Amino acid sequence: MSEAQVLGDAIGAGLAARAVEPDAGAVDNGHTHESACLNCGTPLIGSHCHNCGQTAHVHRTLGAFFHDLLHGVFHFEGKILRTLPMLIFRPGNLTREYIDGRRARYVSPLALFLFSVFIMFAVIQQTAGDLDLGKDGKVAINVGMSKSSAEVEKSLKATRAKRAEVEAKGGDTDDLDTEIEQQERALSAMRRIGGEKLSSTGFSILDEVIDETQSNPKLVLYKMQSHAYKYSWALVPISVPFLWLLFPFSRRFHLYDHTVFVTYSLSFMTLLFAAGMIAGALGADPVAGLMALVPPIHMYKQLRGTYGTSRLGGFVRTGALLVFALAALVIYLVSIAAEASAG
Repeated sequence: MSEAQVLGDAIGAGLAARAVEPDAGAVDNGHTHESACLNCGTPLIGSHCHNCGQTAHVHRTLGAFFHDLLHGVFHFEGKILRTLPMLIFRPGNLTREYIDGRRARYVSPLALFLFSVFIMFAVIQQTAGDLDLGKDGKVAINVGMSKSSAEVEKSLKATRAKRAEVEAKGGDTDDLDTEIEQQERALSAMRRIGGEKLSSTGFSILDEVIDETQSNPKLVLYKMQSHAYKYSWALVPISVPFLWLLFPFSRRFHLYDHTVFVTYSLSFMTLLFAAGMIAGALGADPVAGLMALVPPIHMYKQLRGTYGTSRLGGFVRTGALLVFALAALVIYLVSIAAEASAG
């Protein structure tokens, strides 16, 4: 059952509960009226127990139960309406507010990140088409690849012959050596895509990923999507050390600050990716293309607002952060691919 179906069933169950118990909440909203906390027995002096934190009024209706379910999964309350505009337009202020302890008005970074990941994979599942595979399980891009590979191989043979002639005459072969190297790389890539078994890369993990992908690409892609959803949280610990490198000798900023920054930033990038997928599915490719310009701008604003950097410092660190983000993403994807091929 998909996430959308689970959500629909939960909402439907809540509406059914309201239909079965239509008067629930009409008078007392299913609240209890206790003088002492039902959890720890402490005398109540407000809307919450000052000892354990439990609310003074406990809901006892089916409608309230499913409301709590939706609230717990999606954090449906006014916080999300205050958090998202801040995340989009004032990410640095949002990050700094949370770090400094002014948190009651906002969704926590981790809760927002998990919600964003759920949205992204739900969008991917609805908009991404199935991989076109042939009867033998090879990717459809293989069509015509053998012809291109043969042409490159023929050109490579001719270049090698030309190099031998130049070398025999005592001429300079540097340019020809460069051309041969480029052609060999192109031929290797074409053979790999075409499914031809090549020699070992020297890295056992990469070899296992390549072999597994060649043997059953559709299964590997399915596993990768599943593992990417399951281990999406790993992007946070992977990214934090890279962000620390931007302020390695600063005593004002700590790993906790960087973790909050990274988690809010990943939440935004995840939602942006989902929006781009939707735009592409609707045929608005120019809009999706423009969205590629947003990440560096957002990073710059978040860096300046969170760490109080100068404009020049913000530009320099944004450039470095883009490189670090790419490195973190590559590490994450390679890890996911390795896990998928081993699983």
